[in-house]
Amino acid sequence: MNKINLVREIRELKTHLSYSKNIGFFFGAGTSCALGIPNIEQLTTAIKGKFKADFLADFQKAETELGTTITDRKVNIEDILNHVRRIRDITCEKKTKTYEGINGEAAKLLDTAICTTIYDIIVEKEAVANLDSTKKFFAWLSLLSRDFSKEIFTSNYDLIIEKSLEASQIPYFDGFIGSYEPFFLQESIDQFVAKNDLTQSWIRLWKIHGSLSWFWKEDPKTKSQKIVRIGKIENIKDKKDELVIYPSKEKYDSSKKQPFIAYFDRLKNYLLNGELLFIFTGYSFSDQHINEIIFNCLRQNNRLTGLVFFFQDSEVVNLHKYTSSYMNLNVFGPTKAIINGNLVEWEYVASDLKPSEQSESYWDESKNKFKLGDFNELVNFLITNSGKKEAIETIVK
Repeated sequence: MNKINLVREIRELKTHLSYSKNIGFFFGAGTSCALGIPNIEQLTTAIKGKFKADFLADFQKAETELGTTITDRKVNIEDILNHVRRIRDITCEKKTKTYEGINGEAAKLLDTAICTTIYDIIVEKEAVANLDSTKKFFAWLSLLSRDFSKEIFTSNYDLIIEKSLEASQIPYFDGFIGSYEPFFLQESIDQFVAKNDLTQSWIRLWKIHGSLSWFWKEDPKTKSQKIVRIGKIENIKDKKDELVIYPSKEKYDSSKKQPFIAYFDRLKNYLLNGELLFIFTGYSFSDQHINEIIFNCLRQNNRLTGLVFFFQDSEVVNLHKYTSSYMNLNVFGPTKAIINGNLVEWEYVASDLKPSEQSESYWDESKNKFKLGDFNELVNFLITNSGKKEAIETIVK
């Protein structure tokens, strides 16, 4: 395998960060995992461990059935949610109708139980999570003086980002309007922000897989479903409305776009809208729907540059199978990388550093590996090279 000079690539990375007119981010599960929130496999195991009797039996039926078709990886909780929701649709949630050994009523109850258990598990972890890294990241992002709206897309449904932004009193917008039961307003995200708009400096947060603060709400007159955002909840089991986590079912009036659909449109339009440096952190590229949008946009927009930071080399190798033809996507792993479509290994030579340069923020000499696949290390790198470390620390405090 060919080698590539790491010091030179980092210089180019710093140049990108310094001079790009527009910078956007995509946060995957790895960003929350770096703060102690369970990943999808850990979450699946934890939920299964909390279920007993009928819930456990139906959970295992779904898991076993999915295991016959998903053979390249372990069945996870999002697979199970999808399966259970299909059963709800097929059976019309009736106890008298059964599919794959699970009746409609049981499927609805299992869906609700899974979502409330996810909520309890994640909220418990959030309560003890150290949010310093996310608070520093958003302080850094909010201080960037660029003529663009600062947009974060995330597949995470935890509330780490919201808590971090609010703790630092950094304004953000997610498309919801109101104070009692904020409702989603599609028109508010269809247009890009004008330069003279008061909210241009606000961070845009698009949670494409739902959120622990979103709930399905039925309109008593039309009987159609809409999504509302609720603030702090004392006990999730007291909520009669269902959580909107990994929303795969169309349980709403299709004439009105719900957030996750509008967010996908926003992602596509954002990636196609001229010059952009788009950075992926903590995302494993396991969601084909998201990947399709990303790769199509990389093909269509030659002014779009994608940077991916992986925690494991295996992720670099897997992604190379699909992206070797993309010259505008560079991927950074611990010892391997994809640069200009080529799978290469890092070559770090300390003597390549200029007197003013240091490598501690991105290279671990004791382990001979690149560190920025860890979200905490990436944030430290961004801050170290920003020249605004003191101002960022002040905002966080």
